[in-house]
Amino acid sequence: MIRKYDFDEVIDRRGSGCIKYDAIKKKDVIPMWIADMDFATPDFVLDAMRKRMDNPVFGYAKIPDNYYSTIAGWVEGLHGWKVDEEWMCYIPGIVKGIGFALCAMLQKGDKVIIQPPVYPPFRNVPLGNGMKLLENPLLPQYDGNGALKGYEMDLDGLQKCVDKGAKILVMSNPHNPAGICWSRETLEKVAEITSKAGVIVISDEIHAEMALKGHKHIPYASVSKAAAKNSITFMAPSKTFNIAGIVSSYAIVPNPVLRKKFFGFIEANEIDFPSIFSIEATMAAYRKGASWRRQMLAYVEGNIDFLEKYLKENIPQVRIVRPQASFLVWVDLRALALPQDKLMALLENKARLVLSDGTIFGKEGTGFVRLNVGCPRCILEQALGRLAAIAGKSPLK
Repeated sequence: MIRKYDFDEVIDRRGSGCIKYDAIKKKDVIPMWIADMDFATPDFVLDAMRKRMDNPVFGYAKIPDNYYSTIAGWVEGLHGWKVDEEWMCYIPGIVKGIGFALCAMLQKGDKVIIQPPVYPPFRNVPLGNGMKLLENPLLPQYDGNGALKGYEMDLDGLQKCVDKGAKILVMSNPHNPAGICWSRETLEKVAEITSKAGVIVISDEIHAEMALKGHKHIPYASVSKAAAKNSITFMAPSKTFNIAGIVSSYAIVPNPVLRKKFFGFIEANEIDFPSIFSIEATMAAYRKGASWRRQMLAYVEGNIDFLEKYLKENIPQVRIVRPQASFLVWVDLRALALPQDKLMALLENKARLVLSDGTIFGKEGTGFVRLNVGCPRCILEQALGRLAAIAGKSPLK
């Protein structure tokens, strides 16, 4: 019998040391910003960690012989991408992995391509390590009613950035914040453009396991020999199974030359040792998590449906870009014609909602916020009620 999981359970996370709640000073707000969910970490992950705690000694962890084969089996089963165990290495977080890759592959002053609006560390990490940025903004796509429906990559712009001497493209796949599952055709063209110039593609695929109904994640390195030859892929179970605080990411590097350079940096700095609980959580998630994942994604889709319907019926000037992956929703508030600082103040002080400011993803995010719907539906409904309640007393009208 398949167990049914309860995603309607409301868990009080305040006081648990989590950034999402405890970094917010105001106690009467609903935090829907940082990218972790309010669902309980699944029982099979907790059970694996509890079992390990039966032994009261927590010394240095040895990576089990079947650790990478377990990951490889999950990746192949979910994405159809057959990866060799020798291609993989543990990393203590994907943002850190991006930093390690940049430091291993580049010199200060080298050029890195990003494609805004995009996850803020894509900008902050290269700049913080002394690299220069080349920005290739995504191209907005509108429907027949003039509503933003998504983005496409500017492949001509990418070629121009490559021609300017870029050394690395940092790509979000699926895209954060817009939730795009890039098509095989797009990824093949990226590989064609970058490989000719020897540009390395770092593909952040942390949301890979969260493609929603009707959509499929395609690992970048799987689309062609050229993509595999010039890429470093980062994945993790952290978003899917809500274990970001355990830190259980990994790199996949098919090219032996790149692998020697990147893994050499990781090994020289002794970064490739997961914690005891990272090992236990990852293996439990990937061995036993298929049903939980499917049920969680169905619930998230239901939340997105609820959000879209609620806005259409109550605040039609507020629109969303419906995500193809993940629990993060890109919300278009440009119709309100408010300066970004006033928009964010209105949302926090009047609606008492803490959302991610769109401008942290780049200037292309002006007029947008990112909304996390990875929560019990009653919390989402409460949040939307707060938004609707101020509609008659503010520029939302």
